[in-house]
Amino acid sequence: MFDRHLRIAALTYLVALSSTYLAFADQKPDREESFTVVLLPDTQFYSQKFPDNYIAQTLWIRQQREKDNIKFAIHLGDIVQNPTNQPEWENAHRAMEVLDGVVPYSMVPGNHDMVVTGRDSSLYNKYFSPARYRDRKWYGGHMGESNDNNYCFFEAAGLKFMVISLEFAPRDETLAWAAEVAKKHPDHRVIVATHCYMRPNGRDTGCARQYKLEGNSGEQMWQKLIRKQPNIFLVVSGHVLGVGLQKSTNDAGGKVIEMLTDYQGLPNGGDGWLRTLRFVPAENKIYVRAYSPVLKKINEDRQHTYTLDYEMKRPLRKAG
Repeated sequence: MFDRHLRIAALTYLVALSSTYLAFADQKPDREESFTVVLLPDTQFYSQKFPDNYIAQTLWIRQQREKDNIKFAIHLGDIVQNPTNQPEWENAHRAMEVLDGVVPYSMVPGNHDMVVTGRDSSLYNKYFSPARYRDRKWYGGHMGESNDNNYCFFEAAGLKFMVISLEFAPRDETLAWAAEVAKKHPDHRVIVATHCYMRPNGRDTGCARQYKLEGNSGEQMWQKLIRKQPNIFLVVSGHVLGVGLQKSTNDAGGKVIEMLTDYQGLPNGGDGWLRTLRFVPAENKIYVRAYSPVLKKINEDRQHTYTLDYEMKRPLRKAG
């Protein structure tokens, strides 16, 4: 558990937060018919310089768990700024520890979380290894011996979901592994999380090449993995400052939402902005919001706050 000064900070923060956060009452359906997934984008500067902002994010998720029916949190990579700086990893560990045993969450390494030459993710795997999650029923498994590629589960409103998290610029063997995981769970709606996939104006085409890695860009991931798996409905990523959204059609005729979320270039490491995806099966809608527990406000700009159509009443489409 986090130490005494963090306990005091947490209690102080939660008392203040309870009187400042306003829910969207006009869009809040019956709690049993809606649930929330939270995206944690690029925390690298929080881990490096602004650890209190990182803790504010995870404390907010913890505090809002019941009120917003938060089922899962997804980190989008670039957990730290410097992959070999252990104090940064300690800051990240303390922040994520706030969620341990309370809200299921997934982690994935970005380019800042590994020594790119050789894909050395030693410290990432020291702090966020498979062993950290082996007693969690929601943790599904991982590729090889590391946690660079992993998958997790959650259920909500009678629906089954799986989150597959993939390394930065995933290699062909990684995409093949992910395809097999998705195929083995045809009754699960799949969210793919990877650090570099979207840019503000479309899919990335150069992450692997830019870092001289043997791996795939966002566009290559779409062609080799995403479009071929009928149960993948959402791809989330960070890496480049800004937000982006596009909706595509996979080979089975299903809709795929592709979303970029990254606030790292804003003041104070990103001002604590995170994204909430509130699923409302009764309406076949996902209400997307940007909220900062640091600034204690919502970004109402239409690029950050919008509504998506997503069919949740019908069975999943099958391959072919």
